[in-house]
Amino acid sequence: MEKTIEDPPTSAVLLDRCHFSQVIFNSVEKFYVPGGDITCYYTFAEHFIPRRKDWIGIFRVGWKTTREYYTFMWVALPSDINNKSAKQQEVQFKAYYLPKDDEYYQFCYVDQDGVVRGASIPFQFRPESEEDILVVTTKGKVEEIEQHNEELCKENQELKDSCASLQKQNSSMQAELQRKQEELETLQSINKKLEQKVKEQKTCWETELLQLKEHNQKVSSENEKMGIRVDQLQAQLSTQEKEMEKLVQGDQDKAEQLEHLKKENDQLFFSLTEQREQQKKLQQIVEDMKQKETTAAKKQQELMDENFDLSRRLSENKIICDVLQREKERMERENDLLKKENSRLLSYMGLDFDSLPCQVPTSDQGGAGQNPGLVYGNPYSGIQESSAPSLKKEKKMSLPAPIHGRTIGRVVHFDNSRGQTPKLSIKKCFTCKSDFADEICDHTLEQQQMQTLCLNCPICDKTFPAREKQIFEDHVFCHSL
Repeated sequence: MEKTIEDPPTSAVLLDRCHFSQVIFNSVEKFYVPGGDITCYYTFAEHFIPRRKDWIGIFRVGWKTTREYYTFMWVALPSDINNKSAKQQEVQFKAYYLPKDDEYYQFCYVDQDGVVRGASIPFQFRPESEEDILVVTTKGKVEEIEQHNEELCKENQELKDSCASLQKQNSSMQAELQRKQEELETLQSINKKLEQKVKEQKTCWETELLQLKEHNQKVSSENEKMGIRVDQLQAQLSTQEKEMEKLVQGDQDKAEQLEHLKKENDQLFFSLTEQREQQKKLQQIVEDMKQKETTAAKKQQELMDENFDLSRRLSENKIICDVLQREKERMERENDLLKKENSRLLSYMGLDFDSLPCQVPTSDQGGAGQNPGLVYGNPYSGIQESSAPSLKKEKKMSLPAPIHGRTIGRVVHFDNSRGQTPKLSIKKCFTCKSDFADEICDHTLEQQQMQTLCLNCPICDKTFPAREKQIFEDHVFCHSL
């Protein structure tokens, strides 16, 4: 087996994994005369692109792998690779490297990956004619041979026509496959855009995120189904290429294979219709997602408006709180002043403010020694002395004490005629004129409870029921405008 200095790229790929339909050999003779150079003519298929390390080898019929070549020649790249129009190429084999026996050989186009892309019909290396040999045969045998040759020619022509038809179908299927791949890339780009939109909405709407994820999973599953369908189409294409190889070798019935390919074509057309329907569903899903995005934007604007309203009300409540706090401080200061004034008046009258509710002074304290008719002495003893010697009747004296805006009087009964010590008896409310024995009368307790159940404006002293708190807050806020 002859080899050049640089071995071509080969592989151990078996015969049934090769693609013979992408390079077509033209004008191949049945035999070539030994001792002369031969020229191999070939044409590339529509979607096939040659590469720098592609080569054409001469293989003995019955080869199994591309390593079994006899000789080879490197392929010259066309001047315009991107030109899709079929143009015949050629390569020349020198006579020195050609086989010397009369076995059957064929041309095979092998790419730089070691995969066979095309194969020619078998041929021999033998003299063109043998005129010096006389062949004696019967006329019947000659007619039989001629008839057999005619049948072989007809069968060869049918095989060529079938091969050309299958090559056209293969080219159309490859174009359809490429179109499907472009559609798949378009759907994948649309899917990426949808995923980006989902990520942008993720931080704002968790509820919408779950729905978008479900739609995203559906789109991904549809893409996976389409990828599986592409693999199935490639597998079907490989099956058809195997069928074409079997047609070249003449091992199967051509009519049955043609019927089988028609059924496969119908199935592919049906699958194409299904994919178009799936594409329409995906477009409908995209429109639904856009509508949901618009609805989400409207909801976000409504929540922003509500948040602004709550912020405004919060600021108003803060202003009301500040006003109430200042009013509270003012009331506390006034309360402190009233307490001091009470203490000053009580001290002026000679009484202790803390011991006032439960202490009754005796007749020998302060001004009480001068005038026994007064229980707590004369409050004006520093200004004017009293001259009343004694009291014949029971008298009453009340000490004013401010309790929640009402004056409560403590009444003391005494009788000097019996020589008894004056004692504390009852108290009288100056508002309702009723007697009571406790610290605060029922009338005063009722007034305190009514005050706790009402809300008083600190600015205009207007009273609101406790259940109308919102109206009270709005009223106070109006003062601040």
